[in-house]
Amino acid sequence: MDLTTRKLNAIEYIAGLEDENAFNNIELAILESKVRNGRKLRPLTQKQLLSRAEKSNKEYLTGKFKTQESIEKESENW
Repeated sequence: MDLTTRKLNAIEYIAGLEDENAFNNIELAILESKVRNGRKLRPLTQKQLLSRAEKSNKEYLTGKFKTQESIEKESENW
C-alpha cells in the first residue's frame, strides 16, 4: 500500500472517529511528532484566527471550495 493510500485511509478513519479520547491521543501524537521534527508549535493569535476565518468565509461565498463528493471523485485518480 502506497503512502497516499495510507494517508487517505487515516483521514477516513479520523473523520469517522467518535471517541474523543482516541482522537485526543491521535492529536497528541501528531503534535509530539511535529515537536520532535524540529517544528516549534505556536498557537494562533486571535488576529490570525480571525483573518483565516474571514478568508475562508470569503472563499466559500465566492465558490472557491470543493465538496466532499468532488474530493472523493478526484482522489479516485490518485
